Amino acid sequence: MPDIPMNTRTPESLYRRRSAVLLGLYSLLNIAAILGAIDGLRGPATWLFAAAVAAPILAHIWAFLALMRSSDEFLRGLMAKRFIVASGITMAVFCSWGFMELYAHAPHLPGALIVAVFWGAFGLAMPLVQTSH
Repeated sequence: MPDIPMNTRTPESLYRRRSAVLLGLYSLLNIAAILGAIDGLRGPATWLFAAAVAAPILAHIWAFLALMRSSDEFLRGLMAKRFIVASGITMAVFCSWGFMELYAHAPHLPGALIVAVFWGAFGLAMPLVQTSH
């Protein structure tokens, strides 16, 4: 059987590795906060911690855009269309919930949930958006 080298530098494998590292860091920071590791922080330190938690999410968006950039024209168009649809769904959900909070006294939800809503909407958009036109 011929020895077939595995290309571990494909755009997809890079994206998977970047996602694992970035979302793992995001998870660890949130778990630390939940377990009380930041309870003693005050003032600017709380802002720095919040920025540290947000940084992996921003970097993950960069990783996804890097995957799009390195994909072929068809996949790039398909991912861009799904990204736009997911963004629209996310804005609609968040604006709707915001108005429910304002006018119907719905419980407040943290804005950080927008990340989960976006990727959930992206997952919903995947089977709905099948062409790049």
